[in-house]
Amino acid sequence: MRNPKELLVASKAFTSETKWISWLHLLTAIACYLLSLVIASSDFFPMLVRIVSSCVSGLVIVRLFIIYHDFNHGAILRKSWLAASILKLYGLLVLSPSSVWTHSHDHHHKHNSRSSGSNTGSYPLMTREEYRNADRWTRFGYAVSRHPITVFSGYLTVFLYGMAIRSFCLHPKKHFDAGVAVVLHVALLTFCWMQGWDILLLGMLIPLTIACGLGAYLFYAQHNFPTCQLHRREDWHYVVAALKSSSYIRMSNLMHWFTGNVGYHHVHHLNAKIPFYRLPEAMAAMEELQTPGTTSLHPRDILACFRLKVWDADLGHFISFREASKA
Repeated sequence: MRNPKELLVASKAFTSETKWISWLHLLTAIACYLLSLVIASSDFFPMLVRIVSSCVSGLVIVRLFIIYHDFNHGAILRKSWLAASILKLYGLLVLSPSSVWTHSHDHHHKHNSRSSGSNTGSYPLMTREEYRNADRWTRFGYAVSRHPITVFSGYLTVFLYGMAIRSFCLHPKKHFDAGVAVVLHVALLTFCWMQGWDILLLGMLIPLTIACGLGAYLFYAQHNFPTCQLHRREDWHYVVAALKSSSYIRMSNLMHWFTGNVGYHHVHHLNAKIPFYRLPEAMAAMEELQTPGTTSLHPRDILACFRLKVWDADLGHFISFREASKA
């Protein structure tokens, strides 16, 4: 087995992209989204077909988000002004403006799963000691932030409020594009409403609710799973955090396509420059990446992840609120 430095060096072999493949992924995803949106918005089709197509468009939005995510990492379509224009517009449309996403996500990668410190770009995390010493309102706010309703309501909680409204209100100059995203979003909501309730619901609200809710949960499960290992600041190491604090989410081939291989998250955290379509290749080629902590989208595993509330450094695993409150 290679040491962390050797593993990081070895991962660089998978960071090269094939431009036409990257463009193919982007353009086919856009085409799939537009087609599903047209079907969902057209009264030519039966309502059941329109509802299914609306749900599919939400899943395709997730795939587009991974392409947007990889572009911001510099993993694909580097230095392409056309790709930058398309994807920055996409970021505004899905309430994830580039200034906010890049700042928060880069911070997340540099501080992934430290048991204390700033939680910018991630879900709040308390140790058992911090939870015991917190006042009632701090505990309440912490519980709300990690509650399933908050996560699956990501359209309103994580994206509209957290990524857009809150970011703009706190730093209007730095995150001016967050304000643009809110204005654009309200304009689109108004336009869809003027076209009819079915256009508003099937063309915008259902797709964004699915996309943002699924995206918010995937981000949660990537770093809150039963075998996750966290480390104190002084013991933290980037490569160890990638392998032990980032999950592999088991999915069907179809869901891996919709989610842009985001389930290979431990590989992505090892080297964020690896294009999303090369993550399975990297995992298959590197023995050290083949035994990650795993979870899935099965309801049983989703419940197991949501039971993880507070980090107990002495025990070395997450515990429930009830366990954290015991003397």
